[in-house]
Amino acid sequence: MTALPDQVLFLWLSPAFPVGSFAYSHGLEWAIASGAIENDQDLHDWIQTLLTHGAGRNDLVLLAAGWQAMQKGNESLVEDINQLSIALSASRERHLETVSQGNAFIKAIQDAWPSPNLPQLVDRIQDLSYPVSVAIATYAHGLTLKPVLAHFVMSYVSNLLSAATRLSLIGQTQGQKLLNVLMPLMQNLVEEALESSLEDLGGFSLCADIASMQHETQYSRMFRS
Repeated sequence: MTALPDQVLFLWLSPAFPVGSFAYSHGLEWAIASGAIENDQDLHDWIQTLLTHGAGRNDLVLLAAGWQAMQKGNESLVEDINQLSIALSASRERHLETVSQGNAFIKAIQDAWPSPNLPQLVDRIQDLSYPVSVAIATYAHGLTLKPVLAHFVMSYVSNLLSAATRLSLIGQTQGQKLLNVLMPLMQNLVEEALESSLEDLGGFSLCADIASMQHETQYSRMFRS
């Protein structure tokens, strides 16, 4: 690898990387269409809940656990973490979201950024969740955990804000303002994830989970989740 670590993470966790993140709204599309989210303050509260009590936080814990299992050379534990990560999907579309992006991410890494350190389990496991896929690839390429977590959570929030912009709820400047406001929370979550274990998984974001279920039968939609 000739690129700097920050450059690599910027590329791998950007909208330009071929995982199809632009196609998913994480239930946000239904929440906006139903009136559950009507303005930028509602959107802030929604994303804040996902980060503190939902998939945003759990994915960081799972990514950290997967990276640390790789560090220990424990491929069996990585497989267990992957199964747990997929099992935590609250709906069919959440399952599609994490598996589709996880499989696409590791394939793009194998094709464009190959490394002899990628474990054989990536060929053995049928489906990889997105956070575990990122954990495997970043460890195999010698990237340290803290910046990986920081870029991952930034990508997660940025994708939600991009979806809200395309759904005409907010403008681009409002999106940047929200990103700035949420930055301290994201930094705190990264620090917490570094000291976390699988015992710290859990949450309570029922409205977001219900939104992802309702989206499955939404009549007219732009996103896959």
